[in-house]
Amino acid sequence: MKVLSRGAAIMAALLLCQGAVAQDVTLTSRDGSLSLTGTLQGYDGEFFRIDTNYGPLTVDGQGVTCDGPGCPDLTAPKAVIRFVGAQDAGNSLLPTLFAAFAEARGLRFAAGNPAIIRDPVTEEMLAELSFDPMTGVAAREAILSGAAQIMVASVTEPDLGAQAVALDALVPIMAPGNPTPRISTTDLALVLAGEVENWSQIGGPDMPLVLHGLAADADLQQALTARLGRDVTATVVHASLTDLAVAVAEDPWAVAVTERALLGRARLLPLTDSCGFPLLPTRLAVKAQDYPLTLPVFFLTPRYRLPLVAREFMEFLSSPLAQAAIARAGYIDRRAERQPMTADGLRLINAIKGAGSETTLDDLKRLVATMDGADRLSLTFRFEGGTTTLDAASQSSLTDLAQMIEAGLFKGQALTLAGFSDGSGAAGANLNLSGNRAAAVLAALQRLVPGMPEDQLPQVQAFGEALPMACDETAAGRRLNRRVELWLKPAFGAGAGDAP
Repeated sequence: MKVLSRGAAIMAALLLCQGAVAQDVTLTSRDGSLSLTGTLQGYDGEFFRIDTNYGPLTVDGQGVTCDGPGCPDLTAPKAVIRFVGAQDAGNSLLPTLFAAFAEARGLRFAAGNPAIIRDPVTEEMLAELSFDPMTGVAAREAILSGAAQIMVASVTEPDLGAQAVALDALVPIMAPGNPTPRISTTDLALVLAGEVENWSQIGGPDMPLVLHGLAADADLQQALTARLGRDVTATVVHASLTDLAVAVAEDPWAVAVTERALLGRARLLPLTDSCGFPLLPTRLAVKAQDYPLTLPVFFLTPRYRLPLVAREFMEFLSSPLAQAAIARAGYIDRRAERQPMTADGLRLINAIKGAGSETTLDDLKRLVATMDGADRLSLTFRFEGGTTTLDAASQSSLTDLAQMIEAGLFKGQALTLAGFSDGSGAAGANLNLSGNRAAAVLAALQRLVPGMPEDQLPQVQAFGEALPMACDETAAGRRLNRRVELWLKPAFGAGAGDAP
């Protein structure tokens, strides 16, 4: 009979019966009053999963002893955690995150694939963390079958849990010597669809245009296809974004879309929307998803309970150490960033240029008065198409906001959830819609921080179509304009000196 050690179980979650033949075990309560016999389905270092005559049960390992050939062997504890998915994001992010995770827990780390984590005193191997690049379809199948535990992806899957980990931006690139001054989102869509053959068609020199890309089943290519609404027709296909950037830098008439973190020696091709609004992949614009080609990096997980080490790793991702590791890897971390509204004159210029006939001078004055002296926090909320349901990235942002409020990080600050709409429809209806969405964010926030005093929660203001981020002539532009922003102002007399 094997008696389970709680300490050893917590140090290393054991992955049993995943990919192996399940075996019969008997779990007996420590006072001997109850026994369960069944087929062991798995043990994660804390809980047994056992299939019994009563159906599948989960049993706390602390309160039972285990007897039978399938019981865990605690003499060699090791968690085997397999990551799969997007090649470039996985190869760039995971090694740095693995090392930071081990450092945060005072454990010994050995880089490699698999990476090894050991107890610094006993040298026992506690965890083996590996990454296998896979197409989205293959990675999803590996997660659902139990062959892998965590999937790296830029899009979510309906039957998998999703945690936004890092951010990047998709950017058009070209060779350093190419004189083309800029490209609009409309022209970029035509390029990606294979409908542009010469740079002169998009404002460049009279030279043939060569579109580079990845295989159709690559994660980034699928993300582009989803945004474009049709297939990307690359003339030259590469195995990775690293190879793609090198090739574009060396081909004077090449063009491609890549991740901002993997630009290499290629030159950024400035992007505008179809109305000429500059679209800049700045840190705040990417964090707020104001940049239309923002690319979140998600870790997707199965709906069943992950092994202990995997759960601890996922919890670690929101820590400052993890976010610093993400920044070192060249990606944009998810730490909230604030910027004075006065530093964002471009948005006011766009607001005045893009103001429709129904946006009055009084509307703009009210907007400017609210913005005066305020900072904008990068946490911004957007919704699934045609709904008041927050999208996956915004749900993660809402969780971050709830934790910041609970931690008292906004003492001395007055918070405002500022709702905005696109310009389609009547101005009055858009004003109401923007207010309803801001109120929906507040209601969702209140559910996360029940009992929080109202004076510590944001107020809601609606501005309708008064501050467009992008051109309303395209679906992508309208989506950018439909948002709820978070603004902060000093609340004088309320402990403003305590503000972060």
